[in-house]
Amino acid sequence: MKLISHGQMRAAFARQLSDMYGREVPAYLTLVETAHEVNENVLQQAGAAAERFGSIDRVTAERHGAIRVGTPDELQQVSRVFSALGMRPVGFYDLREAASRAVPVVSTAFRPVEAGELAFNPFRVFTSMLTTSDRRFFDKDLRQRLENFLAARRLFPPELLRLADEAALAGGLPEERAKRFIHLAVQAFALSAEPIDKAWYETLERISAVAADIGGVTSTHINHLTPRVLDIDDLYRRMTDRGITMIDAIQGPPRWSGPDVLLRQTSFRALAEPRRLRLEDGTVTAGALRVRFGEVEARGIALTRTGRKHYDELMALADAEAAGAAPKERAEVARTLWEREFPATERELAARGLGFFTYRPAGDRVPDGRRPDADLADLIDHGWVHAVPIVYEDFLPRSAAGIFQSNLTGEGTKDDESAAAVYDAGRLADAMRQEVLDPFALYEEQQARSLADVAAALGLPEIKESSR
Repeated sequence: MKLISHGQMRAAFARQLSDMYGREVPAYLTLVETAHEVNENVLQQAGAAAERFGSIDRVTAERHGAIRVGTPDELQQVSRVFSALGMRPVGFYDLREAASRAVPVVSTAFRPVEAGELAFNPFRVFTSMLTTSDRRFFDKDLRQRLENFLAARRLFPPELLRLADEAALAGGLPEERAKRFIHLAVQAFALSAEPIDKAWYETLERISAVAADIGGVTSTHINHLTPRVLDIDDLYRRMTDRGITMIDAIQGPPRWSGPDVLLRQTSFRALAEPRRLRLEDGTVTAGALRVRFGEVEARGIALTRTGRKHYDELMALADAEAAGAAPKERAEVARTLWEREFPATERELAARGLGFFTYRPAGDRVPDGRRPDADLADLIDHGWVHAVPIVYEDFLPRSAAGIFQSNLTGEGTKDDESAAAVYDAGRLADAMRQEVLDPFALYEEQQARSLADVAAALGLPEIKESSR
């Protein structure tokens, strides 16, 4: 019996989730339409160079979603759903420390990890879990009430989980069961029409709007669905011209004259959505909550550990130099720093071991009688190899926190006198019963395989890289 593969199921799930989210949040459709306009414009102007970080077909189809769960058990269940789609947990993000406001969550991102699967459909889901044991946010009484509330709900129907386990084990599902799985999975992330206990929601909202969105309702939902764009600054302008209120700034590296690296993100502000609220006397009334927003992203070159350290240092320096400045002034300060301190070319990123690339022997090199050297920088400079950037497939905690904060309805509360509860990648891995993969290790392995192939083709025992 022919199986619908993990990748095919993932692509179908992403399409149907996008259709559903567009019906729930019409402004998302405006965002997608504008992203397509921008991408077509870049493609017309830049030609083949526009596809240096992925084909236009991939970029057009690309999405990342974001969901929030409340407990380790819920995280384990959602990991089963995503395993059926060929998605593994990659990276650990502590938004409690990355945010200046109260954001009591830790996160991982489920995504494909093989290059072929990423090229076929790179759907990702940034998944956050509430840190109920962190006393800085939840005192003993509130924690108990919250955990009791979370324990009483069921996010995913048993049939969905059974099909997920079957797909994960078999490598896919027969067509009819695959359709059923995708339908159930999409519905599991739809916005519920069930009334919300207004008093309980507001209790959590005083701690954090994020906590209320997770623990104040009996279901989960897609919080945002993010298209990819080739010129995020142009998109920001076009969305503003259409009358869409955007957050104050684009998160991540500044726009500058050098290579695009890592990830730049922005969003339109969270919209007031109609929700039914249950009052203390049991009556149900019409209300509105402002929790979901429309995010968009632009991706660049993955940085090595050394490159990421340099990036983080520059971001901290930009913060210090632009403290208290308006968003446009902060962006200019950051741009000036990048122009002065960051590698201005892909060649420099590669030769200094700051960016990840795949390499292949240059078939168009003009012979000059020189034998190839084992040093990577020399091979690049003398035309022995071509370097192709590895696209950054992951997230930045600071940027994610910046998006979250820009869409919160209030500051929330946080008791900095209490000790922080320990949450790390190991704790998430134990909950999910599977390893949280290190994104740096994935990029390193991809680059190392290509260098081994180049060494064999050039008759070299190995290729020496700069320290990463």
